Parts: sequence; structure tokens; C-alpha cells
Amino acid sequence: MIHFNFETDFDLENQKKITEWVKKTIQNEEYKFEEISYIFCNDKYLLDLNVNYLDHDTLTDIISFDYSVGKIISGDIFISIERVKENAIKFNTGFKEELHRVIIHGILHYCGYKDKTIQEKEEMRSKENYYLSLLKI
Repeated sequence: MIHFNFETDFDLENQKKITEWVKKTIQNEEYKFEEISYIFCNDKYLLDLNVNYLDHDTLTDIISFDYSVGKIISGDIFISIERVKENAIKFNTGFKEELHRVIIHGILHYCGYKDKTIQEKEEMRSKENYYLSLLKI
């Protein structure tokens, strides 16, 4: 099951299509999913999580808590709508595209992709772009 939860004044459009897109991404990466919760929130909410659980005192657009076991994906993905809006401006892209990128970014982490090194970042970006090209909304 994929859940969408809102801790801020935001409503995700096309939830059914996004759910199917996320499911197909997971299947394409040869994983299965159990339960994934997306929690859309504001900067303060995400900063509190970052400080209290990860000991990072910085703003970020996404934090994911991975409860996966082997090839069965499960987790909570927290997304700051404020950061996504700001990043869309910073990267000169639309809000929806940036939001969709972050939505799939969390899933790709669960599928084993990292983004610490330059090479890992390039691979992650390539995968994000590929899956974004498959989302038809």
C-alpha cells in the first residue's frame, strides 16, 4: 500500500497515477513493496526530524526512513513542500517536476541507489530522469 499524508496545507494531484508510477518503478527495479508512506510537510517539521533523528541541523527537501528487508521495500518518505518550491526556482524547473523528482528519489534510495559521490549522483540523476520520462500526467 502507498499512503499520502499531509502535515501542511498541500494536496497532491493525480494520486492514483503517481501511485501506479511508483509501483511500476519498484517493479522495474526488481523489487516488491509492502508499505510506503509519503508525508508532505513544511521546513520546520522536516528540520525537527533531521535534528532529532539524524543529528543534522540543516534544511533538506527529503528524509526517508527505510524499513526495507531484502527486496521488499517499506518506509516513510518525508518531503518539505517549501524546499521543493525553492529548489524548483533554484534549478529553473517547474514545481510539479521537482516534486515528482523528489518522490521518485526516495524510492530509488530504497532500491539501493546512493548519491554521496559524483558518480553516484550522476547515476541517481539519470535514473530520476528516466522514471520522470515515464510519468504521464
